[in-house]
Amino acid sequence: MKKILSFFLALGFYLNAHAQPDSCSLQISLLTCAPGEELYSTFGHSAMRVKDVQTGMDVIYNYGTFEFSPQFYTEFIQGKLLYYLSVQEFNDFVAAYRWEKRSIVEQVLQLDCADKQKLFEALQVNSLDSNKYYRYDFLFDNCSSRLRDILSKGIGKPVAFGNILGNSAPTFRDLIHTYLDRGGQYWSQMGIDLLLGSRMDRTSTSEQSMFLPDYLLKGYDNASIDGRKLAMPVQPVLEIESPLNKGSWFRPSVVFSVLLLVMIVLSLTGSPRTRSILTAMDKSIFLLAGLSGLLMLFMWFGTDHALCADNFNLIWALPTHVIVAWVMHRERQWIRLYFSIVFVSLVLFLSLWALIPQEINTSLLPFIGLLCWRSLYFSNFRKYVLRKPRTPQQ
Repeated sequence: MKKILSFFLALGFYLNAHAQPDSCSLQISLLTCAPGEELYSTFGHSAMRVKDVQTGMDVIYNYGTFEFSPQFYTEFIQGKLLYYLSVQEFNDFVAAYRWEKRSIVEQVLQLDCADKQKLFEALQVNSLDSNKYYRYDFLFDNCSSRLRDILSKGIGKPVAFGNILGNSAPTFRDLIHTYLDRGGQYWSQMGIDLLLGSRMDRTSTSEQSMFLPDYLLKGYDNASIDGRKLAMPVQPVLEIESPLNKGSWFRPSVVFSVLLLVMIVLSLTGSPRTRSILTAMDKSIFLLAGLSGLLMLFMWFGTDHALCADNFNLIWALPTHVIVAWVMHRERQWIRLYFSIVFVSLVLFLSLWALIPQEINTSLLPFIGLLCWRSLYFSNFRKYVLRKPRTPQQ
């Protein structure tokens, strides 16, 4: 009888232990932080929280930290800035986001004790001084993509991520435009589109889209390990109304359209004063285009930013404009020939806009149209415009 009773008691303890979804004190969760007003925070942030209810430990593992050294700007521009995995107290992390007025949500991971321990140990190993630094890559190796990859690497089991993009096939540029539009970052969007070349226009897969925090959240929500759902439903940690707005009317498309209209009006007056103003504006717009082209070339060949390569914006932003801008009003045959070539290339560029294997920012259309029009003016067509009328023979 005692043996039978002991058997049922042991069976009860066994079933009770395995009925608990989380029988150990360790809890690991993904934190997703809302976008902020500044450009660096436009895309939000991801971090991992590790909590132990027995020891009172509650820390954040954050892959998005870097050191602000005297060489910071040089290393950042050249694409050589090292990011690293930092560890900080949970309360300090939340306080920083409260000050920035950015919400935080949490997804607790439904892992067994052994897997949680493995993941915790992997994070600890990653945070060692010899391991914590890495070369940041905006699309393929950042603070969110590392939290996507740490699961399978740390636990040693494959993670089945579901399809979080549905039937859509967005490009990487489409994905970041969503955030920039939401934050009213239209000037920043134009600058990013100017510098990032055609590699940004490749189609993203569901897993690749998780370089963005919101998509990593969706990825965790649709993932499974050993046939078991990875994460519990999203829970708020810090609820704050978003400070984001749609921006003002002061947008590139508006500014360039006004500039085009002003130059058209000035060209119709023909007075000496307006002609001198038009001359200064001609030099300015071609100098601006040339300087933009020089910056694109530098970012392509002078830095480690792979995404700045293969930039089709260089078709209209010719670096040679920097030189020609200072002599463009002189009567020289080579100048007329130069602008004839520029005019033809710009016409082809605008005509084949939809076929270019890179999405060109549409707010640039008035500016490119302005370059096209003024190039026509300074080409061979100019001699017919400026030709003095013959006086009648007496």
